[in-house]
Order: sequence, then C-alpha cells, then structure tokens
Amino acid sequence: MIVSVSARTLMVQGTTSDAGKSLLVTALCRWLARRGVRVAPFKPQNMALNSAVTVDGGEIGRAQAVQAIACGLEPHSDMNPVLLKPNTDTGSQVIVQGRAIGTMNARDYHAYKPVVREAVLAAYRRLAGRFEAVVVEGAGSPAEINLRANDIANMGFAEGVDCPVILIADIDRGGVFAHLAGTLALLSGSERARVAGFVINRFRGDMGLLQPGLDWLERETGKPVLGVLPYLHDLYLEAEDSVGLASRGSLAGEEAALRLIIPRLPRISNHTDFDPLRLHPQVDLRFIGASEAIPPADLIILPGSKSVRQDLAWLREQGWEPAIRRHLRYGGRLIGLCGGYQMLGHAIHDPLGIEGDPGSSKGLGLLDLETTLEAEKQLRNVQGRLVLGEGSVPVAGYEIHAGVTQGPALARPAVLLPGGADGATSEDGQILGTYLHGLFDRPEAGRALLEWAGLRAPQSMDLEALRQASIERLADRVEQHLDTRRLQALLDPQRPVR
Repeated sequence: MIVSVSARTLMVQGTTSDAGKSLLVTALCRWLARRGVRVAPFKPQNMALNSAVTVDGGEIGRAQAVQAIACGLEPHSDMNPVLLKPNTDTGSQVIVQGRAIGTMNARDYHAYKPVVREAVLAAYRRLAGRFEAVVVEGAGSPAEINLRANDIANMGFAEGVDCPVILIADIDRGGVFAHLAGTLALLSGSERARVAGFVINRFRGDMGLLQPGLDWLERETGKPVLGVLPYLHDLYLEAEDSVGLASRGSLAGEEAALRLIIPRLPRISNHTDFDPLRLHPQVDLRFIGASEAIPPADLIILPGSKSVRQDLAWLREQGWEPAIRRHLRYGGRLIGLCGGYQMLGHAIHDPLGIEGDPGSSKGLGLLDLETTLEAEKQLRNVQGRLVLGEGSVPVAGYEIHAGVTQGPALARPAVLLPGGADGATSEDGQILGTYLHGLFDRPEAGRALLEWAGLRAPQSMDLEALRQASIERLADRVEQHLDTRRLQALLDPQRPVR
C-alpha cells in the first residue's frame, strides 16, 4: 500500500551504521529551514540507548530531537514512532509512539512488525499533513538480506510511502565504492530505481584524486554523485549510541585541572549527559572500560543504565565498589545520574522484571534510600534549581526512568522543582544523586558542579551555542558541496520526483 500525502519526502539511507545518515538529515533539515521550507525529520525505527523526552511527553531517539532543533521545532513522538532500547544482547524494550509497550526478543519483535508498521505510517501521515517536506533517516543498511521481510526502517518504508532515497557512505573508513556499488547491487529492481543518487561523507584530501572514482561510480551504476562532504573537525552533535565511546574521551590536554572518570557500563544510556564535560578545556574525562585500571580522580560519575542491576553487578566484578569507597575516603566527589543514582542506595527492586529477570539487588549503600522499578515510565522535561551547599543555581533537563526512589536521604534533595524535589545528597556533601539528565548542560549548573567537584574558577560551556553553530556548519556544507539543484527538485512539493 502506498501512502498518499501532500508533503514531499526524501529518505537518507546508509551503506553501514554510522555512515553519516543522522548528520546528513540534520544538515538537510537546517538547509531547508533556512530557505523558508516548513520541514520535519522522521525516523521510522531507531535502536538506541540515547533518547530524549518530547513535547507531548513521549520518548524518541536523541538524533531525531537534534534534527527537530535543526528544523526549529520542538521534538515530537511522531518524529520517531518506534524506538528499540536494548537491555540484553537478544532483547530490547520496545517503545511505540513514545511509550514503552514491553520487552521483546528479536524473533518476537519480527512477528510484531506488522503492528508497528501501522504506527509508523500513521505517525508519518500526521507529519506529512502538517509540513511541506519530511526528511527521513534510515537505520543501519538497506542491504541486510535477513531483515528484508516486513522492513519498516529502510526500503520497506520508502516503497510504502513512494519516496526517493539518497545513499550515503563514509569514505574515511575505506571501501566507499564497494559499499555504494555493493549496496545498490543487493537491492531489488524497484528499490534500485528509487535511489536518486549518492553522497560521500567525511572526505579529506585532493578532490582531483577522487574524481576518477566518482566518474566510475556514476558510469557503472547509472546514478549521480550528489556531492562529497568534507571531514568536519570539532563538530558537536550528540551521538545516537555509545559505539566508539572509548574513543570519545576528553578533548582537553594534559593541562586539564579536574580529573573525571566514568565507568563505561555495558548498557550505558544517555551518555550525552557528559558532552559538556568531554568538551570542557579544564576537564580530563575518561571512560573506563572492562578490565581497565581505575585511576585516581577528583570526580567519579556513575551514568545512566538500561539494565541497572546487571550493570551494578558488572561494576562490582570490575572492582569499582572498593575503588569508590577509597575515592570517598580521600575526599573525592561522586555523582550518580538516573541508574547511577539508583545504584547509590541500599537496594534496587525489579519485581515485574522491567529490566531483566525479576528480583532485587543490593546497592552500594552510600545514600539512605532504595528504588523499586514500576511498569509506568516517568518521562518529563523539567526546570528547577540545583542545590549545592547553602546556594542554588538554575538547572534544566529531562527525566526518563521506571524507578521510584524512597528513603530518608531524600530529605536532602539535589534539585528543587516546581512540583517537588528530586534526588539526594549525602550529609558530608561528597555525594549527589539525581534522575535529571542534562545536569551539566546549563552553563550556570555546569560551572557550579565543577566548582563543587574541586575545579577553581571553572569556565562556562554553552552547549546549545555549540550545537547551533555545528548545525549551521552542516547546512553551509550542503550549500557548498552538494548538488542543491537536484536536491531542490527532489524536495519541491510542486514538482514530481521522476
């Protein structure tokens, strides 16, 4: 069935994961918005542990939230109607239209796809009815032969809504011509006809040396190369998942004044909480993985987790519990965010098996509280004041958690909100726990937390300014390096695609 709508739709698919799909969709969204086009982003199905809370109280992938910002819009659950959040190697929490409906293994989810397909098409229709253009991001690669049946993420969606496709590949990894030609060869005839052209991403070098390859690609495939995007250094956009997190440590040099370590949990979630710290020139941030030595630090942060009890067991196996206690004895500071906050208490109870097998786990016992996971997930964007000692500063962020936390420690809250309080602090002031993601995003809150952790005269980091500057750079590169005439032909609602 082909969906008929008024908006022109263009889909970006990649030859591999991390080929640059999110980046190109973000760039196209801002490019169109700058031209006065009412445009919205869309991703039918996303698999990520990095999510955002929407204006309608739902949950979507972080990349789509950034793409909404590029369009000048508030993120909405229609922009990513299906989100899969892995909690084991074979199963994921399934979120449809912003709400968790349960956990499924891969086989059960495959059987469930006809149901979520209807949710995907309904969300797309609503967006396409409200906007002049919709820019769609695929997932992974369209050439995954084993996933072709009932596909809703790539060509199955493109065929269903009858939209053209741009195929993007990353030249920095090598094999770009094989990726593009090979992917095209593995598509069906109707799918190949739907590919309107190629974009090559992350090129650095002499274009003159690349041109023979581009000529060959166009000659062999009959498809145009719509452009070559250069490798952009110092670009800040939130990563969709934790792939490559080990290589995303601090950008600060050896002169950094504050040492910060974070355990790289197997199911770490919302790791973009730490982007303001990773980018801070005075902070030496390190993600510590399995079997790595735990170095001394001024500040330890326990991050969010999609499987808190399992990740807590991993922490213990890796020797973090005695390391944290030693860190506190020497006067170090400790922050627990969301799942990390739950770990700080006496116990974590999961009677319904929300994140795995039902049961309870002993916590680290550093704050006098305990947590019970409940079926209804709490999702909200919040603003309030962060309490540090006798003072407080403005803070804003979002909450995504199934846990309900109770105990005497909550009498010393970390954050004051219009509807109540959040989190807890220790009596000695060394430990802070909160459900608030984005804790460091506001310049005032980030500066106050770094000062609390021991950094003298911390500089301010304006993450939103960095994000906007990066989105503008991406849109500039579309203007400079892509065939905007062809793009306009694909996206003009008054002109047919053919």
